[in-house]
Parts: sequence; structure tokens; C-alpha cells
Amino acid sequence: MTINEVQDEIIEEFEVFDEWLDKYEYLIELSRELPAIDEKHRKEEYLIKGCQSRVWIDARLDDEGKILFSADSDAIITKGIIALLIRVMNRRTPDEIIDADLYFIDRIGLKENLSPTRANGLLAMIKQMKLYALAYKSKTL
Repeated sequence: MTINEVQDEIIEEFEVFDEWLDKYEYLIELSRELPAIDEKHRKEEYLIKGCQSRVWIDARLDDEGKILFSADSDAIITKGIIALLIRVMNRRTPDEIIDADLYFIDRIGLKENLSPTRANGLLAMIKQMKLYALAYKSKTL
């Protein structure tokens, strides 16, 4: 599936819910499905600056030139949000991640239904994932 196909799938999943409370419940459900990050990555150097809650993101490049993300958060809603971001950007090439237009965020109403500090955290998570992609792209040039 392409990045856009995954985003379209997420949009369809969220269209089922009329109320934002139900969407938050779904985010909580998604947070439970996120595999735990390796304990060695729950350190300051993997911590995202700008998030209200604590969020750790790690990335590595596999043998096929695709980036594999792992993440965790101490806040359940934030963990659900990062689960969505990983679902869209995991196992993609650096170029795919760098060029990705993450339109699903607006289409499901996520950004407008987050507190300002959580919305800033969302942007910080996206920025960090794209920075990992830039770093891996520069290593492969």
C-alpha cells in the first residue's frame, strides 16, 4: 500500500465515528496495539522536544533502504497518535517520508480537536520522523 492508500484507509476508519469522544476511544485502542519501544530507546536522546507528554521515537534503516520506526509515550492519546503516524510512515523510503503530505490529520479532524500543546506535539513528532528520513537519505547518497 502507498502512503496515500494507508491515509485513505485511516480516514475511512475515522468516518465511522460521529463524536470526537468516540475518536479518542479509537486512538486509545490504537495505542494498545503499538509495539513497545526497546527500553534502550526510552532515553533523553530519543525524547521529542515540544510535546506536552513524554514521547520517544527511534528509527533505523533496514537492508532494503526503508525506515523502521518504533515509539512510545507516557500519555495514551499521544501514543495512539504516534501509532497512526507509524502506520503511515513505517517501512517507507526516506524520500517517501520526506515527500509525504500527511493530509489524513486534517481530514479526520485530529489537529483541530487537540489542545494547542498536543497539536504542537503532533507537529514535533512529524518533524522528528522527517528528520530521521533526511538523515538516512544523506547517509545513502
